[in-house]
Amino acid sequence: MDWTDEGIVLGVRRHGETNAILEVMTRAHGRHLGLVRGGSGSRMRPVLQPGNTVRVTWRARLDEHLGHYVVEGLRLRAGEFMIAAHAAYGVTHLAALCRLLPERDPHEQVHDTLAEVLDHLAHRALAAALIARFELQMLTEFGFGLDLDQCAATGATADLIYVSPKSGRAVSRTAGEPWQDRMLRLPAFLRGEFENEPAADELSDAFALTGFFLERHVLEPRGLPMHDARASFINAVLRAATRAAS
Repeated sequence: MDWTDEGIVLGVRRHGETNAILEVMTRAHGRHLGLVRGGSGSRMRPVLQPGNTVRVTWRARLDEHLGHYVVEGLRLRAGEFMIAAHAAYGVTHLAALCRLLPERDPHEQVHDTLAEVLDHLAHRALAAALIARFELQMLTEFGFGLDLDQCAATGATADLIYVSPKSGRAVSRTAGEPWQDRMLRLPAFLRGEFENEPAADELSDAFALTGFFLERHVLEPRGLPMHDARASFINAVLRAATRAAS
């Protein structure tokens, strides 16, 4: 059995003296592992770095086997990430999110969005906004999508600034005012396209929102904690945004 697909490197670990086991988020075959012969060597090491886009050909005698990869580098971003702490944390967090998906389960939109985020990861505020939206997308992939199109109480579609922590539905300013202390704040950029980079407080609200539902619906039922890289990424971005504003 064999196939060829485009994928994004999520991680790699040494296997024996010279080989490596590569984990990629492929476009048509989902999160997939395979053995790379010589993958621990100096020639392949720069290619097999998290965040890089590669073309992989997978071969195995049976579908359930680990199989072998032949790898070609396409977009080698990893070097760009090493010069910025927030980018390194961001790649680690994105990979941790993808690992929550079942292995070999196709998620083409996840692959495409992940590639877009990685292409903009060097730009702190923009990357943070895209990662928050990626977390929102992942909630939908896990079956816990939020309803942010209209107010849960009135059906209104304008001035939606809250999200109910119980229902995961948007709430308008007027309807949510009496319970604002119990509500999660909804930044406008999570609901649609945005022209300007979100401010630090909007980013903080966005990550509080997505983090709440990721922990409640995805991580806690599996007995998993949130990866430390997420908090490190958010802290690095918000510190930079605060310095820039002062």
